[in-house]
Parts: sequence; structure tokens; C-alpha cells
Amino acid sequence: MSSLSRSVCRNVGFRAQRAATMSTATFDLTGSFETHNLDTSPSISVEYSKDQLMKQFELMYTMRRMEITCDNEYKARNIRGFCHLYDGQEAVATGIQTSLAAEDSWVTSYRCHCVALARGGSVKTVVGELFGNACGMSKGKGGSMHFYSKENNFFGGHGIVGAQVPVGNGLAFANKYKAKPGEEMNVAIACYGDGAANQGQIWESANMAALWKLPTIFCIENNHYGMGTSIDRHSSITDYYKMGNSIPGIRIDGMNVLAVTEGMRFVKDYCGSGNGPMYVEMMTYRYHGHSMSDPGTTYRNREEIAFTRSTRDPLEFIKKTLIEAGFCDKEELKGVEKGIRKFVQEEVMKAKESPKPSMDSLMEHVLATDIDGSGKSEYPPHIRLPDYAKSYFANGKIE
Repeated sequence: MSSLSRSVCRNVGFRAQRAATMSTATFDLTGSFETHNLDTSPSISVEYSKDQLMKQFELMYTMRRMEITCDNEYKARNIRGFCHLYDGQEAVATGIQTSLAAEDSWVTSYRCHCVALARGGSVKTVVGELFGNACGMSKGKGGSMHFYSKENNFFGGHGIVGAQVPVGNGLAFANKYKAKPGEEMNVAIACYGDGAANQGQIWESANMAALWKLPTIFCIENNHYGMGTSIDRHSSITDYYKMGNSIPGIRIDGMNVLAVTEGMRFVKDYCGSGNGPMYVEMMTYRYHGHSMSDPGTTYRNREEIAFTRSTRDPLEFIKKTLIEAGFCDKEELKGVEKGIRKFVQEEVMKAKESPKPSMDSLMEHVLATDIDGSGKSEYPPHIRLPDYAKSYFANGKIE
């Protein structure tokens, strides 16, 4: 049995028990965590209310519908260029967002639509950015890989493999520098895929973080394929949570949003308390190919994808959790899903109605005129746009 088959078949130890108050339920997370160089581990017994679980379900289902819509809009040629979808991995972003404070810093890779949504965005601003319209989170000038929201401590969306991790280290350094003595530090999480895990810049960042005891969370979203290459073929170490050597690590079932939430609470507390960095490996899976140009079935078969959907889908897991806890029934969940589908379509229509960025805005935010955070900028005189009147005829022929 391959490492992928072992991971998707792993028992997550689900069990729900109604609490005496009937307003909460207790869940067993046995089998959801593996640790490295740690004397403690996350709790395997967690308590949730219906409202808490429903909020997570609603966010995850919104992510799923948004990404499916992006798939359709790309095929309709309304979205151009690079596009990396996140469906299948929704529990990771949702659990992290639930556990982090608003003041914590988050930077991630180019597979960033759903992280942008979780971290202060909306369906309109995410899809609008993909359309290249002015309502987008990056004003329509960033596209699929370059979302950013400083006010929500979300720092991208990075197109270069692994390049976001040193940025995350810098954010952690800033958080430690600004922390008051004796108080818990805000953490910085840098998410990247298994395909980036052996990048030299990540090893260097890990070394610095360990030496300076930075509150950096090195989070590997292990979806088992670096582009089209399986982890068994592209990495000599497949236990990614152990890659920090002396740095402690934890492997979390990334298809179980309860496990991600509890695991990340543990990690945040550890790193924010001055103990230094931690490696986190999220065992997850992407349903789409690496990008829209990748059918995703040349290096894996359809049966593997269907098997994961039927046994470990993060949305089906949380729906089962809600029902078995007695919080709701299938009909109530169907009603919620219907409402979200309608909401997503309405937001997409609003995004389509937004205009394109003006030509005057093209050079904004390139050359800053001050460093006070006001966002003021000027047109760099050394950058020239093409003279379309002289270089291009109406009939499409170049002069």
C-alpha cells in the first residue's frame, strides 16, 4: 500500500457524544495527530457548539462553491492566466483561521483564493480579482496568485515556489520585536506545499527561526503531489513534520476541520509563548489538478480521486459531525447549501459588473512617496507605457 493510500485510509477516530447541556457536543480526535520532539500534544477531546460548527461548515461550503465557480468561469474564458484551485483542502484554511487571532500574520503560496476569503475577503473581492476587475482584493492588478490584505494581516499569495516562507520569517521577527515583555507573542504562519518543502530558502529560514526563537509556523499543506510528482518520487523525506530536525513538529489530519482547529490552537500557544518555531504537516488532498492547465489525471487515476472524495471529503465529514451530534438534520444542511449557492452566484454577478482598473491606476503602488502607511505613490518617470497610436494599427498589423 502506498503512503497516499495509508494516509487516506487512516482512522480519524470520530465519535460524538451529546453533552449534558444539549447545547454542545464532545468529539474524540484519537488518531488525528503525530508529534516530533514534543513532550505534549493537542487534546484529543474537544467540545463544540452548533453555532461554532455551523460557522465552519458555512465557510468551507462557500470556499467549495467559489472554487467550483472559478473553474466554470475559467473554462468560459472569463478568467485568464494562472489559476490554482483549493477544493479538497478547505478544512486546512478554515481550521487555521478559527485558531489564529486577527493580529497574527499569514502568508501563503499561489493557491490562495480560499485563504484570502477566510482572511477578510469576500466572494466578490476574490472572484473580482480573478476577473481582473477593480473590485478585486488587489484592485484587479494581482490576479489569481497575488491576493493581499494588510489590514487583515494577510500578506499573500506568492507566485514563486517557497518564496513566501522567508517573508513569513520576517513577519515572525517583527511580531517578536513588537511584543511586550512577558506577554504572548503574535505568531506568523507560512503555508507552502509538499513540492516546496525542500527549497533551500526554507531550510535557511528554519535555521534562523530556531536560532532566534521566532514564533514562525512552517505549515506544509501536503496534498501528496508537487505539481504532477508524488511525494515518494520528489522527496527523500516524506514525514514533513520531522524536517525541522531539532525543531518540534506535528502532523495533523488536514481533512478534519476539528483536528486542524485544535492542532493549530496547540501550535499557536507553543510558538506564541516564546518556545520558537514549529513544523506543521497538514495531510490533505486537492481534487483539481495543480492548475487549470493540468487535468490532474495523468499522474493519478480517477479512482484515487473518487475514493478520497467518498472516504475523507472535509465537507462530508463536518456534515456527518453536525448530524451525528444531533445539531441538525440533512434537510437543514441542504437549506444552508442552497442559500450559499445563491449567495455565491450573486457575488459573482456583482464582481462581473465591476469595471476594469483605469489606466491611471496602473502605476499606483509601484513607487511610494512616503513610508507612513498612507499608500501614497507617484508615477515612476523611468517607466514608460507603449505608444499604441504609433505601434499598432486598427486592423491589427504592427507598423
